[in-house]
Amino acid sequence: MWQRSPSDGKMAGETSESSGTSLLHDAAATASKPRHFLKDVIFHGKFQLLNCLTPEENTGCQHGLYFQDGERRVDYILTYHIKKPSSSRSNRQSSRFTDNAFTRSLRRGTARLGRAPPPQPRGDPEVASQDHSMDYHVDDKRLHREEFEGNLRDMGMELEKDEDTKTPGVGFVKIHAPWHVLCREAEFMKLKMPTKKVYEMKQSTGVGAKINTLVNKVTEPLYPNVEDNRTQNIKHLSYMFSREKQHLFDLSDRDSFFDSKTRASIVFEVLKRTKCTKAKYSMGFTSLLGSGVYTDAYPLHDGDLDGENVEPNDRKLLYEEWASYSVFYKYQPIGLVRKYFGEKIGLYFAWLGLYTQMLIPASLVGVIVFLYGCATVDDNIPSMEICHPKNNITMCPLCDRACSYWKLKEACGTARASHLFDNPATVFFSIFMALWAAMFMEHWKRRQMRLNYEWDLTGFEEEEEELKDHPRAEYELRVMQKSLKKEHKTQKTEKEKLTCRDRLPAYMTNVVMMLLMIGVTFAIVFGVILYRISTKTALHMSNNPTTRSNVRLTVKTTAAIINLVVILILDEVYGAVARWLTVLEVPKTDKSFEERLIFKTFILKFVNAFTPIIYIAFFRGRLVGRPGSYLYVFESYRMEECAHGGCLMELCIQLSITMLGKQLIQNNLFEIGIPKLKKLIRYIKSKRRSFQEEEREKKLQRYETDHFLEPFAGLTPEYMEMIIQFGFVTLFVASFPLAPLFALLNNIIEIRLDAKKFVAELRRPVAARAKDIGIWYNLLRAVAKVAVIINAFVISFTSDFIPRLVYQYMYSPDGSMHDFVNHTLSYFNVSNFQDGKEPMDPQHQVEMCRYKDYREPPWSNTPYVISKEFWAVLAARLAFVIVFQNVVMLMSDIVDWLIPDIPKDISLQIHKEKILMVELFMKEEQGKIQFIDSMIPCGGKEKHNNHAPIARSRSIPHTHSHTHANNF
Repeated sequence: MWQRSPSDGKMAGETSESSGTSLLHDAAATASKPRHFLKDVIFHGKFQLLNCLTPEENTGCQHGLYFQDGERRVDYILTYHIKKPSSSRSNRQSSRFTDNAFTRSLRRGTARLGRAPPPQPRGDPEVASQDHSMDYHVDDKRLHREEFEGNLRDMGMELEKDEDTKTPGVGFVKIHAPWHVLCREAEFMKLKMPTKKVYEMKQSTGVGAKINTLVNKVTEPLYPNVEDNRTQNIKHLSYMFSREKQHLFDLSDRDSFFDSKTRASIVFEVLKRTKCTKAKYSMGFTSLLGSGVYTDAYPLHDGDLDGENVEPNDRKLLYEEWASYSVFYKYQPIGLVRKYFGEKIGLYFAWLGLYTQMLIPASLVGVIVFLYGCATVDDNIPSMEICHPKNNITMCPLCDRACSYWKLKEACGTARASHLFDNPATVFFSIFMALWAAMFMEHWKRRQMRLNYEWDLTGFEEEEEELKDHPRAEYELRVMQKSLKKEHKTQKTEKEKLTCRDRLPAYMTNVVMMLLMIGVTFAIVFGVILYRISTKTALHMSNNPTTRSNVRLTVKTTAAIINLVVILILDEVYGAVARWLTVLEVPKTDKSFEERLIFKTFILKFVNAFTPIIYIAFFRGRLVGRPGSYLYVFESYRMEECAHGGCLMELCIQLSITMLGKQLIQNNLFEIGIPKLKKLIRYIKSKRRSFQEEEREKKLQRYETDHFLEPFAGLTPEYMEMIIQFGFVTLFVASFPLAPLFALLNNIIEIRLDAKKFVAELRRPVAARAKDIGIWYNLLRAVAKVAVIINAFVISFTSDFIPRLVYQYMYSPDGSMHDFVNHTLSYFNVSNFQDGKEPMDPQHQVEMCRYKDYREPPWSNTPYVISKEFWAVLAARLAFVIVFQNVVMLMSDIVDWLIPDIPKDISLQIHKEKILMVELFMKEEQGKIQFIDSMIPCGGKEKHNNHAPIARSRSIPHTHSHTHANNF
């Protein structure tokens, strides 16, 4: 039965008619049975209904944001594949008539006239699903669409089709949720909405308030020019929406009470609940998308970004005040981002903004540490000894046969450069960054709680359990296939589900493929090692003295670039492999799919990015052997050594090239170029097909324009690149103190780049509620904990910090660093070279050469055996790792304990809201009792019962379930 809603003057009901009926509602109609379009026009003279068939009559519907009546807003779009008929006009008109018996036969007749071959007879959906194994024909898909859309109308939705578009082969179903559906679903979803009750938020007083006021005045130019961009003193009391308590909410403007983001999420929830049940096995919305019944589903953007006579909208405002590079120095309008995209995306950008802000002090300290190294390089005694012109220490060859003996002073440049990153300040910086990571985590938890309070998400835990995700299309398909196979064998119809036994082949494939991909990474790193060894030997054999003098720099730089290219390529490969492996597992829900995908992608990309760096930091130069007894690979490749200044400089080069390359090429260039390229390709294909028609000058509708945008693929890629960057900033910061600065510069661009992508390049995602960033927070904590351990090992084993301390306090005669270089060099008698390994053309005739190691000299009783100095240094290194790790983690725990997770003012405001809500309901209850008591003595009880519903109907709309007087 139809039911008229007095609030908006539009028809709303449990069952509506076809898509054409939904756009031919008359605001003044009060009939209780379905209307006939031709009868209304011809016999009742309602010729104004014909205007709905002319889109040019209304600019709003012409832009595609409204139905053809120009009043009902399009909340969601479904697209499907169609075969373009020869007469598009007849097809368009046929889709606009009512869905009674006469117009259905008329539509079938015009369809037959418009198509060359007549349509095939409709088959039984059960037979079709069994015979073709989910390979749906056109008629099958049309039948499923008709059933699904009919069920949507039964749920109260209003639909309108448009197949006469300039997008070839694509039909559009526009969905509008009327008021009573919005109210019903908002109550089911337990959406918190602002009530009429407002209260003043308590402001802090004292010195803190004065400082806060001063800071706000200073930072005033940094706030975006949007409404409510500053913390307001007045806040609406929020309560879960209830149709029985509509009087608590301000419903004066129903069009804006539920914003476009909320309307789209409500429609999406209805779509997920709606099933096709006429077939033997029910199909949900995700199954219809997966099987091609519908090709796409998306909500619409609010409007255009630029052009003539563009009306103000949130999307345009976000584009100007958030997605523009000219406002890079301003804060983000997080409230507006949340309003337009939802809480999940709002939390991502809030986290990214806080992370970028926290990088500012880390960058300043990192620059100070780097400048300290630059300022003290001339005072560093070990590098001064190496660079001294009278230094005649002869070093052993760096490779067999091709390399000759060389003088230690040739490593002067490397030694001076190493001091920039290997000095006492780097130890302080490592401790600082560990505490910085702990403070960042705590600061984010407090920021997250503040956003939960401001966005009314404080009671979201229970809702998350009740609003569980619906099964994915692939899961329903696999369950259906399993049911079909089992039914052929047992002829029993039981509800099936996928078990661990069903997924066992996928799990085995996952384990094997993950190990294989990690093995590929190790193999490529090993290949780069062989490249370095062979290239170094080849360059040493060059006749060009310039080439021979720059062997190390050439080999380091080219190897780092090769590593970067391989990392970029494997990142894309591993992302596709991780998604494929996750699809093989067939997770039941989207949340489970996302978590499994994140775990696999993080493991593969983390190993890919950091394996070359870990090799340089902890393994290079330690598996070498000694002169006369070197370690060889394939019996011909001698393992490479570190420079005299240690491997820290090479580690810094590898880190800088990898980090900068990933940020500039992968994070920025790919993100800008690939979406634009995809959009251009779709546009060109469409232009070739349809824009050569006579109507190519017409403007595309909004739903057509959004169809050309890139689908939203989730936040996993955005989080992943930031997590990897966080690893670069924290894991090896002892060797690269400028990493926070490069990360800061990248993120300033990244925020605006992501903003522009979300606003202009992607379809509008369905708003998702979330109160935290989920598994990403656990990954951040894990990286921060691992960073403490890795930095301890970098300082103790990769740098010369510990050997310098041991020498200064145990072996130095005067407690200074003089003669430290000589202390770290061992002697080798050149007569002990293996046959065929000595230099072919030695430039110096020497008897003894030096090499960096702690070993006994050849004249001792135990020549070339590890000396006691080695064991003293090793003990000091292990002791430093243990002390550093425990002290830093203890300090991090103290920071965690000192800083409360919930800000005190937010805790007080939450408590105040609970008290105000109780007072509001108590006051309402007392008002009811007083009203009833005042009416009874006057004999007005009967009058009250007769007229209360009428009075209430003026302020509260009827829904499909009537509201009784005692609901007030």
